Amino acid sequence: MRGQKLIIDSVTKTFVEKKGGKSVVALRDFNLAVADGEFVCLVGPSGCGKTTLLKLIAGLEQASSGSIYLDGKPVTAPGPERGLVFQDFALFPWRDVTGNVAFGPEVLGIPAAERLRTARRCIDLVGLSGSGHKYPSELSGGMKQRAAIARALANNPQVLLMDEPFGSLDAQTRSQMQNELLRIWQDNKKAVVFVTHSVEEAVYLSNRVVVMTDSPGTVKQVYDVGLSYPRSRADSGFVSLREEITGCMAEECR
Repeated sequence: MRGQKLIIDSVTKTFVEKKGGKSVVALRDFNLAVADGEFVCLVGPSGCGKTTLLKLIAGLEQASSGSIYLDGKPVTAPGPERGLVFQDFALFPWRDVTGNVAFGPEVLGIPAAERLRTARRCIDLVGLSGSGHKYPSELSGGMKQRAAIARALANNPQVLLMDEPFGSLDAQTRSQMQNELLRIWQDNKKAVVFVTHSVEEAVYLSNRVVVMTDSPGTVKQVYDVGLSYPRSRADSGFVSLREEITGCMAEECR
């Protein structure tokens, strides 16, 4: 059995609203373990704390109580062992694709020749060969997201954190990117924590689907997908699981 890569132990996160000073509990007593090389999707109602949880894992926010561990070490700040991919791509418009992808290694002080090799390898990995000289304004939505994934991979992270990365793409491009992500994941076997509003996307991609409760978010139900790759959305097992998870989520939206 694969070892536990990431452990979220009884995490609660409370925010204080700027107007009025009211305390809002975004997450309450959240517990989850992610195995090395596992693909886990988080689904739940809007505002249930999915993005907040990713920020806590990334070290961009600190838990109010509880702890998060990566390889047994507490997460207290951002680090290169966690790569984060946003829905809005967050590419630097003044850098070309190669410059964007090389940014992480540059910050880490990697020599120029080595970070260029790393950038080219990651660009090839995500299917952007020949586009390293292009700027974000010259890229389609799918190409921008490929570049964002390449940038996240350039630091060779142990965990890839993805916050609705395909949410702004058209249906055809989204499907293509799902398949590309699966190919990249199967080649690299990074642990992935993936936030999505789409139950179908979650079942298509992941080993496990975690359904979160309405705010404050906690774990409502965890589903083992148990379907071999590649998956067919028309398969009876796929359809049955998708409908079961959809029903579970609907209980939180009433």
